[in-house]
Amino acid sequence: MKFAKVVFWIAAIWGVLVIAPLYFLISQATRQPSPAAVTAEFYYGFVTAALAWQIVFFVIALDPQRYRGLMIPAVFEKLGYVTLLMTLHMQGRLDSARLPFIATDFLLGVLFLLAFFKSKPQRA
Repeated sequence: MKFAKVVFWIAAIWGVLVIAPLYFLISQATRQPSPAAVTAEFYYGFVTAALAWQIVFFVIALDPQRYRGLMIPAVFEKLGYVTLLMTLHMQGRLDSARLPFIATDFLLGVLFLLAFFKSKPQRA
């Protein structure tokens, strides 16, 4: 149980530190050569949804046994994003400077999966 608590606390804190500043960086995000799909509502919607997941990680960290079921969507949140970014990178649509963030999310996704299996329900 302690493993899951530590993993989800670290993920939540890391996520807030990385995602919250994005609210103030829209001008930089739209300055990059990208499709016109980067509109304010799309950008802020993504940032808000990502930040909401950090709150879910805090909730899981508070009581991993109770919220064990949320660990599976948390794994998909991390590994789905990693898969998306790696696909874009392999297509040449994402530069190598983002690889450390991809690696961090991959590691967290794997740790989430380990936390899920290590926090199996106790038998009565």
